[in-house]
Amino acid sequence: MTPSTVTPGVLRVGSALPDPPFEFLEADAPRGFDIELTQAIAAELGLEWRLSAYAGADFNGIFDGLASGNYDCVASGATITPEREKLASFCTPYLRSGQSLVCNVEATPHVKSIDDLKGMILGVQHGNTSEPVAQRLKEEGRIAEIRTYAYHDIGVMLDDLAAGKIGGVMKLAPVMRWLIKDRPRLRLVQEGITDETLGVAVRLGDSAVLDAINKAQARLQASGALQRLAQKWLLT
Repeated sequence: MTPSTVTPGVLRVGSALPDPPFEFLEADAPRGFDIELTQAIAAELGLEWRLSAYAGADFNGIFDGLASGNYDCVASGATITPEREKLASFCTPYLRSGQSLVCNVEATPHVKSIDDLKGMILGVQHGNTSEPVAQRLKEEGRIAEIRTYAYHDIGVMLDDLAAGKIGGVMKLAPVMRWLIKDRPRLRLVQEGITDETLGVAVRLGDSAVLDAINKAQARLQASGALQRLAQKWLLT
């Protein structure tokens, strides 16, 4: 049964770009794991797929769009957390991942993990799940300062790291592997700093859309389509 959506016959998907390999633009066309996953889900449900780009500085603001009826779901490399579960209902997780640390191997060759960041500045994005991790490190005296960047300024954050203005950057490993491919000074030095599950989110309490997406995702899992998407975008 096709669920009732914000726009009849359409699955509107909220995503914060750029966040490769989950979602990004290439020649003005949306690409990435979340893009292809939700396109496949929409097809399973007999719905047209439509992207709603979120441009806020704080990633957590993307969930406000669900309550406001701007879109039917959020698919944006979103970690499931207790705080976010107060804002949205999450579908079955599609990925297990964790925070990673990227450093400038020319400026700080000795940094191999978060244990080597004492006295340094750690860069994170506003509203990202790396923020509370960085805050704990600061409270424990393991870093000197947190520098918080607007969510869409991830390129600026990496530029600052390459220029030696900050000591490290923390974000989910698949994103960091993708973004530093053409930045030889930057290297992913530590993975598995956290253990996080990611999933599609729907309006809080919207059991009809939640159930429909879960069933569509389960069919994609059973057919092997979900695994092929993960291999294409997340495991390379």
